Amino acid sequence: MPASLRGWSSESRVRIGAGVVYKRRRMDGVSTKNVDVVLIGGGIMSATLGTMLKQLQPDWSIVIFEKLSEVGLESSNPWNNAGTGHAALAELNYMPEAPDGTLESSRAVNINEQFQVSRQFWSSLVKDGVLPDPTSFINPTPHMTFVRGEANVEYLRRRWELLRNEPLFEGIQFSDDPKQIYTWAPLLLKDRLKDEKIAATWIDSGTDVDFGSLTTQLFDYLKSEGASLRLNTEVKKIKKQKDGTWKVMGRELVGTTPFTVNARFVFVGAGGHALPLLQKSGIPEIKGFGGFPISGQFFRTDNPAVVAQHRAKVYGKAAVGAPPMSVPHLDTRVVDGQSSLLFGPYAGFSPKFLKKGSWLDLPLSVRPHNIGPMLAVARDNGDLMKYLIGELLASRKKKLAALREFMPTAVDEDWYLITAGQRVQVMKKDAKKGGVLQFGTEVITSADGTISGLLGASPGASTAVPIMIDLVARCFPDEYPVWEKKLARMIPSFGTKLNEKKAAAEKSLKQTAAALELTRD
Repeated sequence: MPASLRGWSSESRVRIGAGVVYKRRRMDGVSTKNVDVVLIGGGIMSATLGTMLKQLQPDWSIVIFEKLSEVGLESSNPWNNAGTGHAALAELNYMPEAPDGTLESSRAVNINEQFQVSRQFWSSLVKDGVLPDPTSFINPTPHMTFVRGEANVEYLRRRWELLRNEPLFEGIQFSDDPKQIYTWAPLLLKDRLKDEKIAATWIDSGTDVDFGSLTTQLFDYLKSEGASLRLNTEVKKIKKQKDGTWKVMGRELVGTTPFTVNARFVFVGAGGHALPLLQKSGIPEIKGFGGFPISGQFFRTDNPAVVAQHRAKVYGKAAVGAPPMSVPHLDTRVVDGQSSLLFGPYAGFSPKFLKKGSWLDLPLSVRPHNIGPMLAVARDNGDLMKYLIGELLASRKKKLAALREFMPTAVDEDWYLITAGQRVQVMKKDAKKGGVLQFGTEVITSADGTISGLLGASPGASTAVPIMIDLVARCFPDEYPVWEKKLARMIPSFGTKLNEKKAAAEKSLKQTAAALELTRD
């Protein structure tokens, strides 16, 4: 019996091939003591992992706890993120210029590879009827990069020259001709100074993803397959038991009824709240980790006359000292079938770890083991602190001026500010610096693989599927050899690199585009 199942001797077992399937009765309510999997948090990460496990092991019991009244209301909500479908087609922070001026494309290619894995998984779910209408969560939207100034124009040209020969970037175009750029995105050029040095790249295989809709549909599937979704329910503590299982404790917020559930595996996908929950679990792997919360705002317009003139996601270059997640971009968003435009983000600071979190989240996360790395990060990131203070003090007039750098004809009355989701960047120990601020995602897993959690932000949601494949391989080593065959059926490129074979990349892009109905008008 695998170590993760010791103490569960009452369960019946049947042998299938080389693997062992552990049978459990379906859980009908929280009062049931023993379950296979507990997912904490109702966002895209928990939804992805739950769906993957249900596809791989249908007889396992799954319980999801979500503090809010609906799933997908925090970072997965479409108005709390830019819904890019991160594929590094336009995001310059995935291909930064080195101090010596050189460029290297491997990270951009890797992120694109990961997004293709997510697309293949979604395509499989569409074919199987799990996701009934792909247009409800993913839509074709060209991706652009737009820069100003001679140095940036030259940088973008060199970036394009490296990427245009990569199979997953086939079709990417570059131009420094205002007439050409106007055909791609007229709002960028109207009323712009004629002598300004500008350049852009364009690729029409980009997408806009409504992760809120996708999250809701995945949880609908899980419920239809017997998973228990408990809303308005807060997990307060996670404690390891002598038998190797986890006692998950908390309360229902409506009526304040306490609950206790024992699970053999726990995933903490609670966004910014994952850090304090993992700290409460007591696993040594979380020691040295801290969180740096960053809030933000977007300008939004729903004016049909403005929206109709722009159909793309256009990324610029981040300001000096700005975090990568604050790269300015003018985005088409498609939510519930309606198109809008977003511009931002305008970064800010709040000690909350969630948009609907507590003002005490940051101070309560400080521990003796992470205060050193956190102080080191504060010491070494003066430019970031200066940038955030400037953003906090920025007036609406100044924010509108930033929009007009992208869109010179922007009219104040057309745009209103919305508050974006809270992002908690990872701070962790570093042998040389004492502590570093990490922009990205970090999976924390216990040594025995019985608990895991996700920290960090972008490109998170877009790469949820490959992240969860890595997680199940680490946490379920006994079952994984059997699961690999199922994963290969759902993800044709499983175990390979699409970008290394042009024909395979072309075939995959074509097949997923057809399955997800990513056709152009």
